[in-house]
Amino acid sequence: MTLLGIPILTLVIFSPLVGVLLLMFVGRDSGELAKWVALITSGATFLVSLPLFFAFDSATTQFQFVERIPWIVSWGVDYHLGLDGITLFLVLMTTLLTVVAVAGTWSQTTRHVREFMISLLLLEVGMNGVFVSLDVFLFFVFWEVMLFPMYFLIGVWGSERRLYAAIKFVVYTMSASALMMVAILAMYFYNYRATGVFTFSLLEWYQLDLLIEVQYWMFAAFALAFAVKIPMFPFHTWLPDAHVEAPTAGSVILAGVLLKMGAYGFIRFALPLFPGATTEFLPWLIGLSVVGIIYGALVCMVQPDMKKLVAYSSVSHMGFVMLGLFALNDQGVQGGILQMINHGISTGGLFLVVGMIYERRHTKSIAEFGGLMRGMPIYATLFLVIVLSSIGLPGLNGFVGEYLILVGAYQVNKTAAIIAASAVILAAVYLLWMFQRVFFGEVTNPKNEGTPDLNWREVSVLAPLIFLIVWVGVYPSPFLGKIETSASHFIQLVHTKPAERRAMLFPKMASSQETKPAVALRPGGVKTR
Repeated sequence: MTLLGIPILTLVIFSPLVGVLLLMFVGRDSGELAKWVALITSGATFLVSLPLFFAFDSATTQFQFVERIPWIVSWGVDYHLGLDGITLFLVLMTTLLTVVAVAGTWSQTTRHVREFMISLLLLEVGMNGVFVSLDVFLFFVFWEVMLFPMYFLIGVWGSERRLYAAIKFVVYTMSASALMMVAILAMYFYNYRATGVFTFSLLEWYQLDLLIEVQYWMFAAFALAFAVKIPMFPFHTWLPDAHVEAPTAGSVILAGVLLKMGAYGFIRFALPLFPGATTEFLPWLIGLSVVGIIYGALVCMVQPDMKKLVAYSSVSHMGFVMLGLFALNDQGVQGGILQMINHGISTGGLFLVVGMIYERRHTKSIAEFGGLMRGMPIYATLFLVIVLSSIGLPGLNGFVGEYLILVGAYQVNKTAAIIAASAVILAAVYLLWMFQRVFFGEVTNPKNEGTPDLNWREVSVLAPLIFLIVWVGVYPSPFLGKIETSASHFIQLVHTKPAERRAMLFPKMASSQETKPAVALRPGGVKTR
């Protein structure tokens, strides 16, 4: 099902490539023009993605705006795209944060501007492709595509230890991806042995009834790849280095979108594909989530660097997301999905405001500041709103997600929920303490005197994030309403035996040519779809 006959998901994925092609003809010295090309392209992509929100049908459990075209027929690979309530807001957040990242670092990017903008736009292509791919081969292609632009963003435009951070990022993620690739190939051939059909279709794989011993190994491979990407404790050590050394735009995209791919991978692949292994490993996964929540919060309390503090807060907040997802009940899963969006907004906003003061003072050390409220009231006010959002103040977006997560977790594991709830207090401690040291008190450092407040461009960059922070906090119904049906369907999928899933996945299979298996013998006697 396309939107009015328009392949809108394809447009959302590949619209940034128009900007990439245009940037190829922009001179190396035309940095200002390159920024405008990237801003207009990313803005147009966001506008193209907006109809997804308004045309999305919240009542159905099926994937929407589906596009399916045979691609590599001999391997059973299709260009298969689709969107549900879980990925709707991830796509919208990706397109919005790309615009914010381009506009928010307008004056910070001064060298190799054209190449910087090309990397951002290519990164957007990979991220959107990951979220809407229903063919596992296509998913893996997009998964790998988005690694290299981020590598260059960190390694070329990062801070002093940028090469170390970039290489560490690639080593961790590529190693995990290699393990996932082995598991994908194993599932591919397992499906052929079970059905006689070569296919990478995720919906077909959902119906495989794997032996529990096989599920253990497959689940471990997928879960490790996604745990590194989130990152869950103890696979988190690459994240602080990547965040601290990355340019502001890289940190915004990394925190806002890339980390969500790990959580999305658990929802779409690891948990529903291997329900037996999920049941066995769930207590361990809940435990690691709680450890990550507390560990990240405690480490934040001793950080002297603002950016590193925000980076470790991501470890803690993503632990909340995973706790909700692993609860596998309506409140927990809906809260986890909503908190993925909240984290992207709030933490992306924190990296933006830290980048704005770094541009003025060229330091991120908390000890270098103090008394900024006097000369930068607008900056201090917007910073405070984003901090309170990250803490989870009632009336702002973070509260809704965390509340649902804790309610869902309490139904499954009371001890885990109580321990996780204590991190809400810890978050208030480390974020408000940081805010107090930076903005209150006397101006003891003469370098802070006369620091200019935010200009109209910086305020306009933060404005949509502030608007979403308040909107989700005051009126979350439009968001939860679109998430609810797909979240319930995901839970049902995990708890339903694979042999009984076809009716759930293909309710109109008898009359649908799109989902009806078409098995044919190709030359050589190999069956393909």
